[in-house]
Amino acid sequence: MRKTGLNVLLVEDEVAIGELVYDFLDTLGYCVKVCKDVSSARLWLIDQRPDIILLDWMLPGTSGLDFARELHRHGSWSDIPFIMLTARNEEYSRLAGFQAGADDYITKPFSLKELAARIKAVLRRLQTMGDEEGVLRAGDLELNRTSHEVLVKNRPVTIGATEFRLLAYFMLHPGHAYSRQQIIDRVWGGDADIQDRTVDVHIRRLRKILEPYGIENWIATVHGVGYRFENRNSRRGS
Repeated sequence: MRKTGLNVLLVEDEVAIGELVYDFLDTLGYCVKVCKDVSSARLWLIDQRPDIILLDWMLPGTSGLDFARELHRHGSWSDIPFIMLTARNEEYSRLAGFQAGADDYITKPFSLKELAARIKAVLRRLQTMGDEEGVLRAGDLELNRTSHEVLVKNRPVTIGATEFRLLAYFMLHPGHAYSRQQIIDRVWGGDADIQDRTVDVHIRRLRKILEPYGIENWIATVHGVGYRFENRNSRRGS
């Protein structure tokens, strides 16, 4: 099959799973790179940029969870979406994965067709966000949906892919209160396996990102409802 041009980095130390995922995604036309540990993944990322990362939690040396946190802190890698692949299905593990910046979380054993569907869903959400050109502004806060950049007083802000989508959605709808389920449907998509507490995790992450600039309280909690972006000077730019 002709390659689609979609590049996938799979970080997985279990050979059987790595080969299975590689072969399946290869039949879909994806270009797949398999790394068996975080060290080799880091080296590969220096010169390459995948469209999405599939990241196992239990890896030799540095764990996948620690690498997820590293990805989120790294300026050049923080906007690369990634899906956690793990046998850990406890709620606290899922929340830890999402808190580390995961765009989705799949527990082993998993269906290869489901994996492909989840990959497409994550990338579709990113593509949908990029379809509308323009800049959103609220005071000194500026979000460019085309270049995937966030600035405060013209200073670049390091922000993960999920928090970027969340902030963009709030800035597109200032003053409106949304329930957690509405946020899940409109930021993650109705087909995502996301729980209400995951929304709270990402809201906390977004507030922490905005805190150094003194605007974390722009993401307001509406008791009994959900959340609202309160800066009413937000407007769409061009």
